[in-house]
Amino acid sequence: MSAVQVRNLNRRLDNLASEATLELNKVCGNELWRNIGFEAVDGLKDADLRAMANYYYGQLQTVRELQEILS
Repeated sequence: MSAVQVRNLNRRLDNLASEATLELNKVCGNELWRNIGFEAVDGLKDADLRAMANYYYGQLQTVRELQEILS
């Protein structure tokens, strides 16, 4: 993979992480999920909100794993 491809991939991963973080903030209503982690997401009462939060939390975890590999 060329340096340009890696840089572009990192930029796209950053965009995905930003989107996931923004959506998690909306769904959870605050940023406490950052400190508490998955338990905050799993503790949501509304099943639809919990499903959405699980999706974005999984997306964020995947992005972090890929960024770690690329580092």
